[in-house]
Amino acid sequence: MLRKLPPISTLNALVAVARYQSFTKAAMALNVTQSAVSHQIKLIEDLWGVKLFERTGHGIATTDAGKRLAELTREYFERIGQTLDDLRVVSSHETLRIDTLQSFAVKWLVPRLRHFDELYPNIDVWISTHDQFVDFSANAIDIAIRLGDGRFPGCHTTLLLQEEVFPVCTPEFLERMGVPASPRDLLRYPLLLRLGEPSHMNWEDWFAVAGFPGVKLKEGTRFPDTNMALEAAMDGLGVALARTAHVVEELAAGYLVRLFDIPCPSNVAYYLVCPQGHEDRPNISAFRRWIQNEVATMSKRPEAARASA
Repeated sequence: MLRKLPPISTLNALVAVARYQSFTKAAMALNVTQSAVSHQIKLIEDLWGVKLFERTGHGIATTDAGKRLAELTREYFERIGQTLDDLRVVSSHETLRIDTLQSFAVKWLVPRLRHFDELYPNIDVWISTHDQFVDFSANAIDIAIRLGDGRFPGCHTTLLLQEEVFPVCTPEFLERMGVPASPRDLLRYPLLLRLGEPSHMNWEDWFAVAGFPGVKLKEGTRFPDTNMALEAAMDGLGVALARTAHVVEELAAGYLVRLFDIPCPSNVAYYLVCPQGHEDRPNISAFRRWIQNEVATMSKRPEAARASA
């Protein structure tokens, strides 16, 4: 039997009262009178034949039926909102400008963009790359993807990906040089170093986590970013220090192997950043949901099992 649904205003009242546990606060949030909220809740209770809230000595308490129906109604409203956002995006051709790090764009984002294009063919993605954080207004950027600690003043941030740091090299390199028995043995191997950001994890940090603090590396080939160091490792020049997102595909294909199963979380994470107040724009919301799903899918793979999203 299909039960009659009450007006939307009464469902809004149900969600608000369950959230605030107060008729007065719910009325303030909905910009209506308290008596109006009470009337709307009574209308639902009479229509459905269930008790949603009970009065106590300290106010009101949501019944089990009230909790279940309020949660179901809240999810219903959220799904309608997401669907409307998606429909608005599909109905108009728009440009989404994304700025990120070159290594992340090359190794992670670009290979997955076809999935986004299949879902949102009316959004043209424009990608730019910079090492430093960009001024959104001056550069006409909609979204930035950055490594950091999540503190981006004046911006809305979404945690995308937390990674591990670990050494990698090719199987052929190990055949030539031998498999290291302990982390300290890596000091006898050509280690590929970075010239980049000193606040990010480096070889000295990894050796300290592996139980060998105080290691200082002065000799070795140096590269401006992780991507170049990994390319050199792929060519058999030595051992590179990798982050999870950069090598998932290479590990899965067997082009690279991870040396030592030592948990070493990166001290920075990838964040999706946009100007405060822009986070609910349809194209930004669509991209955020898509990339979060991509990260979740990647994190389930054995090669990224230690990384969390």
